[in-house]
Amino acid sequence: MAVAAVYLVLLSEGKILLSKRANTGYEDGNYGLVAGHVETGETLRQAMAREALEEAGLVIAEADLDLALTMHRRSPSSKPPERLDFFMTATKYTGELTNKEPDKCTDLAWFGRNAPPENLITYIREALNLIAEDVRYSEYGW
Repeated sequence: MAVAAVYLVLLSEGKILLSKRANTGYEDGNYGLVAGHVETGETLRQAMAREALEEAGLVIAEADLDLALTMHRRSPSSKPPERLDFFMTATKYTGELTNKEPDKCTDLAWFGRNAPPENLITYIREALNLIAEDVRYSEYGW
């Protein structure tokens, strides 16, 4: 069984919002995206809107979320190792960007879309590159 997760690719003025992981036991110290697991009974858009609010204080209308990439990923260090990752883009939001989970995130910052930090999680880098190329589906880690 694969775990479903949503990732926010929030773009503004040529920049992308990234979050630096901490105290999770997975990729701590590296940048990723505002993200989370899809809960039972949620649509992908509902899950992404919830995670954006919970993690970053951002209100994003479900209608403003578009599916950019589906990644079927194998991550042997995760349990279970199979992942279905849904990367959703948004360009509109309200609310004030705030780190709502300082115990899991040490930084929320905007980076140039073409100049991400060196310590960007590898599969996130791959996903962002694929999205820039308008690829809609990928398999990673198999």
